[in-house]
Amino acid sequence: MSIFLAKRFLTFIATLFGATVVVFLVLEILPGDPALLILGIEADPEAVEALREKLGLNRPALERYFSWLGGLLTGDLGMSYTYDVPVTELVRERLALTVPLAVFAMVLSTVFALVLGVYAASHHNKVGDFGVMGFSQLGIAVPNFWFGILLILFFAVQLRWFKSGGFPGWDAGTWVAFKSLILPAIALATVQSAIFARVTRSSVLEVLREDFVRTARAKGLTRSGTLWQHVLRNALIPMITIMGLQFANLLAGTIIIENVFYLPGLGKLVFQAITNRDMEVVKSVVVLLAGMVVIINFIVDILYAVIDPRLKVHDV
Repeated sequence: MSIFLAKRFLTFIATLFGATVVVFLVLEILPGDPALLILGIEADPEAVEALREKLGLNRPALERYFSWLGGLLTGDLGMSYTYDVPVTELVRERLALTVPLAVFAMVLSTVFALVLGVYAASHHNKVGDFGVMGFSQLGIAVPNFWFGILLILFFAVQLRWFKSGGFPGWDAGTWVAFKSLILPAIALATVQSAIFARVTRSSVLEVLREDFVRTARAKGLTRSGTLWQHVLRNALIPMITIMGLQFANLLAGTIIIENVFYLPGLGKLVFQAITNRDMEVVKSVVVLLAGMVVIINFIVDILYAVIDPRLKVHDV
């Protein structure tokens, strides 16, 4: 298992490094001059050149890359062109919203998917199975931003149970802040839970056909006990893989959902930064999101080693 984890850790480091290279190259070759955008197209050329020098845009690309990479390693992400404040400060403020939102949506999608997937598998080829599969197909087909708008119209405009958008901040009270994340989390979780429910159903059905399940039932274990104590544990490996991938989709989905619900998170920050050509913010946030995805996948690999006993005997 130690060799398995060591290989995964080296892959983790290489992927992060590759992400920084790709993000920097892609953003550096995009047309447009941030200095000209800040000052306006009618700005004096000398003023534009002075700003380019101040922002370091006149330095060679390789020098700028290693300077930026060193800042990433030390926590210094530079200054935002638009807000004129350290990018680290901006990111820290937005993470306080985006991370709880993504985790909340992940918890909802996992709970919904496990319950629905196990229920569908235990009622294979029955009405309950067809109903869950129909729901999952509908959930996959509906874009999360459109579903978010429907949630706003029904729960905020019609019923007035929630506000249509905005985030009061955690200082306003845990419940008040948490309540403002319920609709966005549901909008994010719906599509993910629909996909995950289908994977859960397929994985559980495959395990249900194994001999040890019949042995457990023959020993007198109840159907529900067999499902939750034996079948689900053995079906977890492909499900954990999907969970890791789904978390990446949740992070990407926050960019749209935070704009739909007007939430000041990382998604809205990167959207505004792209609009304003604030490349320091865009580079840092994109690499941060990529890093979070890579870290989640590394954690998934560790869970493999914990769940799958074969990895404790044979390193792969």
